[in-house]
Amino acid sequence: MPFDDDVFAAGGVEGWLHARDIDTGRAMGCRAGEPVVLSSVFKILLALEFARQVASGALDPAERVTVGGGDRLGGWGTGGCADDIELSLRDLAYFTMSVSDNTAADVLLRRVGPDLLPLLAAELGLTRTRVVGGPREMLETMFADVGVADAAGFARVFPTLSDAQVRSLRVFDPQRTTSSTPEEITRLLQLVWRDAAGTPEACAMVRDLMARQMFWTRLAAAFPAGVRVSGKTGTLPGLHMEAGVAEYPDGGRYALAVFVRTHRLDTSRMDVDRLLGRAAAAAVRHLRDE
Repeated sequence: MPFDDDVFAAGGVEGWLHARDIDTGRAMGCRAGEPVVLSSVFKILLALEFARQVASGALDPAERVTVGGGDRLGGWGTGGCADDIELSLRDLAYFTMSVSDNTAADVLLRRVGPDLLPLLAAELGLTRTRVVGGPREMLETMFADVGVADAAGFARVFPTLSDAQVRSLRVFDPQRTTSSTPEEITRLLQLVWRDAAGTPEACAMVRDLMARQMFWTRLAAAFPAGVRVSGKTGTLPGLHMEAGVAEYPDGGRYALAVFVRTHRLDTSRMDVDRLLGRAAAAAVRHLRDE
């Protein structure tokens, strides 16, 4: 069923959306089959691969790793630490999903094996989902595209770029970076919530990690009290996205994937976040009204 995208047009943005009733399979969407940049939403696949390896005994979640200066990519969590820190693989997964810690995700990806994520997507039938490296590779392509060697150089050059120059970077092109479609992302979530993406233990681990996300201004802000929202955000300049599941007290469960692109890079981020949430909540209301 098509979704009326007036909410996107009224907000002056472009939107891609898919909403799926996890138990009945009823769905609705807007441009749901078109490719979209995943950014940090890809971390759902990373968490799933980690959880599957833990459940199979291939990885010990308590295994200790050191995150040092050479690992840091900046941003939230371990990336902002001044000194080397030691933590478990399980805690790397927690930081990866709760605060979208790119450093933690990069270290965890190296441990589980970056070549395995495309294989996982293929195994689950996500034929339009592609994974091109992790956070480090994404940053390195951005540095290369603007002609700088490191984060300091990028920080100097980036503010001088026009909106068109920014959007010409590879990380904004679904054909040249990690990408999927909204429909495939809700299918992934449906598999996780129905214990069909791995063992029940592995799927429960992913659900728990997604429920611990600390960012609340997108999907979580749009649903009433009593609705449990688990999600994973992704953000790039002018791109806001989140994939997650809204679970109602009456047992209704709805997988959601919403991707929004602003026309201007200086659009208020909070306004876009709220619009994204409103669109998701409207789609769920339509499915529940049926």
